Amino acid sequence: MALRRFYNEIKGLKVKEVPNHVKPMLSLDYLKKSVGRALDNYNEKYIQTGSIDPLYHVCFGGMIFSYLVALPEERRHLEHQQHAKEHGH
Repeated sequence: MALRRFYNEIKGLKVKEVPNHVKPMLSLDYLKKSVGRALDNYNEKYIQTGSIDPLYHVCFGGMIFSYLVALPEERRHLEHQQHAKEHGH
């Protein structure tokens, strides 16, 4: 949704006008306000309604995070296994 809105905003601009339109969006203050709005929207949509979805978000987020943390070790293990197979060990 946000990308669609952003695209619609810059669609009518000339190429020279795009940097001046995007530059304020890259400030720290704009980022803080955007994160604040996102947290407020999340709170209103899930927390205030008593939904179980935040629990799912934490569980799946934790699973994805642990997978990403373990991924380099797994890749090293698979490379070592492949190397051992190629050299007959």
